[in-house]
Amino acid sequence: MRYYYPQHVEGYQRVKAEGKVAWGEIHAGVGFEDFAARGFLEAVLPTLRFDAPEPTVLNYGCGTGPDACFLAEHGFRVDAIDLISTAIEIAQQQAAARGLDVQYAVQDICELPHEGKQYDMIVDSYCLQCLVFDAERQRVFSAVRARLKPSGYYLISTAIMDEEHQQLLREGDTIADGATGIVYTRYGAGIIDTQTGIVLTPLESAPTDLPDAILINGSWYLPHRRHVTPAQLETELLEAGFRVIYRDPEHGGSVVCVPRV
Repeated sequence: MRYYYPQHVEGYQRVKAEGKVAWGEIHAGVGFEDFAARGFLEAVLPTLRFDAPEPTVLNYGCGTGPDACFLAEHGFRVDAIDLISTAIEIAQQQAAARGLDVQYAVQDICELPHEGKQYDMIVDSYCLQCLVFDAERQRVFSAVRARLKPSGYYLISTAIMDEEHQQLLREGDTIADGATGIVYTRYGAGIIDTQTGIVLTPLESAPTDLPDAILINGSWYLPHRRHVTPAQLETELLEAGFRVIYRDPEHGGSVVCVPRV
């Protein structure tokens, strides 16, 4: 099982078991309508120009569908994917309850085929931060380039290394891995490699089915998030063939991109 599955399998099982309908209800204390990217989408969507009266959009990492439903309510024809079947089950129920036609599917964005429908817009719902390795992030960017129309927009909302995070790093203790020499900094309940921005969380025991787990000084950790600075994100996107045309002034990890020609 890849490292990004367990936290999401467990999280959405908890959402369902507790009778909730959104990830934010168990992690951030916010409901379906108050999803994290809402303010960003409300600000940028009126500024974007599309050729079609009902633009097509692919929302990946859609979770239980708050972003997808919001987009459908605003006149988009929405396809939405998530790798967790429980999330898609709840998302379908929520769209039906609102009378919205959203086409949901269980799909890992890292395995999205390059061939297929092209979209006027592709939206990342805080998914990129969960992909920590360069190869996976590059696969996602490559798939987006293949499935985005030349005139399309790529909207990303992701965690970043802002001043608050940097202050935590300045105050954190460090540990050096005796095997690799990598120096990690204590970061919340886990540790972070400040060179890459990769955050790791401790495992209670040696893993049996997690090939991405890392042994550091006798303790096991699992990659969890990747926090990059706004400048690093923009460079990464530029190298992947995109150009940032808008950055949210209140959150540097929310950007609008277009294909770079």
